[in-house]
Amino acid sequence: MSYNSFGHMFRFSTWGESHGPAIGAMVDGTPPGLDISEAYIQPFMDARKPGQSKYTTQRKEPDQVKILSGIFEGKTTGTPISLMIENVDQRSKDYSEVAKSYRPGHADYSYDAKYGFRDYRGGGRSSARETASRVAAGAVARLIIPEVDVIAYVCELGGDRIDPANFDAAQITQNPFFCPDAQAAKRWETLVDDARKAGSSLGAIVECRAVGVPAGWGAPLYAKLDSELASAMMSINAVKAFEIGAGFEAARLSGESNADPMRPSDDTDNPEFMSNNAGGIAGGISTGQPVICRVAFKPTSSILKPVDTIDSDGNAAQISTKGRHDPCVGIRGTPVVEAMMAIVMADQKLMHRAQCG
Repeated sequence: MSYNSFGHMFRFSTWGESHGPAIGAMVDGTPPGLDISEAYIQPFMDARKPGQSKYTTQRKEPDQVKILSGIFEGKTTGTPISLMIENVDQRSKDYSEVAKSYRPGHADYSYDAKYGFRDYRGGGRSSARETASRVAAGAVARLIIPEVDVIAYVCELGGDRIDPANFDAAQITQNPFFCPDAQAAKRWETLVDDARKAGSSLGAIVECRAVGVPAGWGAPLYAKLDSELASAMMSINAVKAFEIGAGFEAARLSGESNADPMRPSDDTDNPEFMSNNAGGIAGGISTGQPVICRVAFKPTSSILKPVDTIDSDGNAAQISTKGRHDPCVGIRGTPVVEAMMAIVMADQKLMHRAQCG
């Protein structure tokens, strides 16, 4: 069977296709009495929506969210919240070649192998268009975790990393790359523009921080906070890798270097940590430190440069994908990473409260 839902106590299901009439999400498990409105959700949608700069796809979608159920007099009722986003700028004719041949690196072949046919118009469910529904669900999740501040940013694009010494959180919303380093953002303008003009694409790494997560969220073994985060982030279209804290670098450290020493603090309930190689999680349970993870997005598979492939009959072919595509899908993936972090944290808070009161 196909799985279109994520979460345990806070759970959402997405529906719709890239070139269908609409997409959306059904969110269940939201506590009653929380203030909510379409106006509250819209800024999160606006951060992800296409066509906002020449560095992203030029598809023009307002991504106006409509709440169809689950609220009364501006508050959540505790019943399922249905969210709908209409598609208004589809150009299915751009995918005439995709109907005949598979795009290497995309889900065209694997979907065909599984289902026996596929929606070639923008990739159907495999399109990053689906992530708009996640962002809407993530906005609802944030209502459950007001104590947690979630922020994501691009820390590497096309192999060019930011300089940590230049980190300025205020810069993240001041450039089209969600980049906290103003100097790197200027370099990335040329990188992305060159890739776009060449008909190619670039990958990116997005870092996400959740600050204010109290110690104790998560569970041992099969519901670890870090494994839930890995599942959430790896479910995002075009994501190929995930790491938390020191990540792969931890394998290169000694035991004493990797340890996060603790000492007493003025807050008797929480020790002071001298480092955070664990990324705020130990044994699958939050430590009270910031939860920090990184997510790697591959280069967009839909590119103008011809690539060797096969057609649906198994014959050799070449394909060049026309239409409007992100030269770096990781840029607009940043708000999606934020949304999935918020969704996991909301779910884990409710699970913790259910078991531990």
